[in-house]
Amino acid sequence: MVINYPNGKIYTPKKNTSENRSKKDYSFSNRGKTLEDEINETNDYYMQQGTAVIHKKPVPIQVVKVEYPSRSAAVIKEAYYRTASTTDFNGVWQGIHVDFEAKETNNKTSFPLKNIHAHQIDHMRLVAQQKGLTFLIVRFSLINRYFVLPFASLQDAWDEMCNGGRKSIPFDFFELNAYEIVPGAYPPLDYLRGVTKMLSEESEKQ
Repeated sequence: MVINYPNGKIYTPKKNTSENRSKKDYSFSNRGKTLEDEINETNDYYMQQGTAVIHKKPVPIQVVKVEYPSRSAAVIKEAYYRTASTTDFNGVWQGIHVDFEAKETNNKTSFPLKNIHAHQIDHMRLVAQQKGLTFLIVRFSLINRYFVLPFASLQDAWDEMCNGGRKSIPFDFFELNAYEIVPGAYPPLDYLRGVTKMLSEESEKQ
């Protein structure tokens, strides 16, 4: 099936090139899964435990070409995204609206800001203005490190880029200013623990 973005560009899904590993330990327990997989499994765990209700946002598509290889089967051959996506996930946690984006990078030294789109930044800014909780989860895939980056830091980096500054966020910035998430088993990625620490430190600064 061919899916096109609103600008006509063809969507190409990422290929999973991770090797299967039989050894289950801290370093490799989540290898082979995408960041989205890990967050979806974590969200299922949160919901089962009554911790939060957070889901991946469905993206509506417009189907333009369907083939019928048999009377009982239909195959979508071409479709378009109706609108540009905002952020990946949203929901409610402890009475707070949660709205965040999740990104992976194979870059070991920095997070390229080209992985974020202007309309996503605009959406997150609107959420923040309404007192919602918005942030970025980044996975540095090659070194298996995960971080929760506050939107304020992401916005500063974005504004700096728009004013002619650097086009990426250095890895050491994450180590100093973001909140690391240690992957586990149940849940696979307890990102709300990092968010709780982020909120606690922000309240201490006020």
